[in-house]
Amino acid sequence: MSIRLLIILILFGSVSCKNAERKSAESPPNVIFILADDLGYGDLGFLGQQYTETPNIDQLAVEGMFFSHHYAGSTVCAPSRSSLLTGLHTGHTPIRGNSEVQPEGQFPMADTLMTLSKVFQEAGYTTGAFGKWGLGMNETSGDPLNQGFGQFFGYLCQRYAHRYYPAYLWENGQKVNLPGNNWTTTETYAPDVIQEKTLEFIDQNQSKPFFLFMPIVLPHAELAAPDDAIFQKYRQKFGEEMPHIGPQGGDYGPEMNIPAYQSQAYPHATHAAMVERVDKIVGEVVAKLEALGLSENTIIVFSSDNGPHREGGADPDFFDSNGIFRGYKRDLYEGGIRVPTIVKWPGKVKAGSASNHVSAFWDWLPTFAELVGKSAPPEIDGISLLPTLLGEKEQPKHDHLYWEFHELGGRQAVQREGWKLVKYHIKDEEKMTVELYNLSVDPSETQDLAKENPEKVTELDELIMKAHRPNPVFRLLEN
Repeated sequence: MSIRLLIILILFGSVSCKNAERKSAESPPNVIFILADDLGYGDLGFLGQQYTETPNIDQLAVEGMFFSHHYAGSTVCAPSRSSLLTGLHTGHTPIRGNSEVQPEGQFPMADTLMTLSKVFQEAGYTTGAFGKWGLGMNETSGDPLNQGFGQFFGYLCQRYAHRYYPAYLWENGQKVNLPGNNWTTTETYAPDVIQEKTLEFIDQNQSKPFFLFMPIVLPHAELAAPDDAIFQKYRQKFGEEMPHIGPQGGDYGPEMNIPAYQSQAYPHATHAAMVERVDKIVGEVVAKLEALGLSENTIIVFSSDNGPHREGGADPDFFDSNGIFRGYKRDLYEGGIRVPTIVKWPGKVKAGSASNHVSAFWDWLPTFAELVGKSAPPEIDGISLLPTLLGEKEQPKHDHLYWEFHELGGRQAVQREGWKLVKYHIKDEEKMTVELYNLSVDPSETQDLAKENPEKVTELDELIMKAHRPNPVFRLLEN
């Protein structure tokens, strides 16, 4: 080979490498949003969990940014997801409660709204959702295929998602029967099948930008986990336990009531195994990205849809699942709505960093709209988190955050500059309670300061009245 030809080949190779690097740098990042179900703030190892092991999620925190003051959209499943997808808090978002539709499904979200997934679709992303939906059945406006997702696999109905061994799941509007499951026999663990489909989606779309939404079912009740090495580890750790006896119709069999919860002989071991399976799912996604060379250009967000539950034999007090915070799922205290949230974005988000910026689910739509160069809808409640993610100094802040909950007599809460007003039983003036907390000095909400601060109560109560917009389906304040 001549010296001249060698130089030409070296120069060509150098140019090719630079072009490849430039192309890689200019490629839009993939986005994976992993949403655990009913995972508490204290359920993770790096946040102090003593019983359950979560090494993969802990590693995400080591390699990414932890948001210590991030809030779910609501304190239960459907409205929390609605808030995430629409960029609207529960005073404005269309789905504000778990309104059931028979025989299967929930009240459908309108297909006229811009959603997070539609933003990605308009930007040319391939989109897929795998897990629990809860915002409308197939062939309704709330069908995930009508909400910006090109693919869906999992539970359309969150009531059916109480069962980890269902007879079937849904794939793009079609039933997929699970081998060995018929509501009586239990052979196929649904989360494992959903995870297989999730990893297939990454494989199939590795050459183009994708948005992967993973609203995984774990560790929501029922308490159920395969009898594998993970379960046996905790079975040995906890030893003999007080069994949980489910209600009539809770156990699999001819008389089974699908929305109920089964009995469980080892509730602590099972819950711990379910949380570690969340961690296992995260680890498998990270490993898949690494194997395909996608890690450096993929954003991973990990969070939970609300605080820990106390259903089906779960025992959040034993695990200290809400950490230092008061309350559980269905509460508007911090334990019901503050959720552990991590963002990993190699080369962009500083590894091992933490942010105390006060943020919420409705911030993700404008964040990713800005990321992909799209305009967010003008009347949403969210504010882009991109400045915080990129380490920029000028991060716009919320004037206040607002939540409402339509069950248990109606509940509302608002937070502004560390002060938080919580109202319970708002549908009955005689029972209504009004509580005020200063989260900056009392994050556990132990001292009600309402009587000592009537002006602050009035100020925040006025914000509550302004934040709620009437909704014809989910009536909170209207007659």
